[in-house]
Amino acid sequence: MLRNALARLRPAHRERTPEQTRGGRVRLALPASMSISLGCDAVGVPARHGFRLMSHLPRTGCVFADADRWWWIVPAGSDLDLDWPEQVTYARDADVPGGRPRLIHSPESLTPYTPPIPLFLMVCQVTGVAPSWAGAANAVPAP
Repeated sequence: MLRNALARLRPAHRERTPEQTRGGRVRLALPASMSISLGCDAVGVPARHGFRLMSHLPRTGCVFADADRWWWIVPAGSDLDLDWPEQVTYARDADVPGGRPRLIHSPESLTPYTPPIPLFLMVCQVTGVAPSWAGAANAVPAP
């Protein structure tokens, strides 16, 4: 079932788009009605985890997908102090590598964001990686 759903996401033809000629990257285009006052980055997770993440997150913003990755839109800077697992691709300005992911989920609210901390914790869980914060090593213990 997942394979069939992802096969439908592949483009019908393989023309080179202007985005692909600029290094094989494309900027994810959010719906015009969305407010991106916090800027936006994207968190790419292997497609095999997509449905599980979507069903377990308390709130989901815009999600894009192609055959290889599902991309969650998060506020800019959501990589600060978070050690995203190796399997994750973090894309600043939602400028992602690869093909042309399609919008598969848009929230009813005017904000495109998935809250980054719940996404981070859930991604760690599905990838089998213990959550780690970069700043935790530098934290001063409470007296």
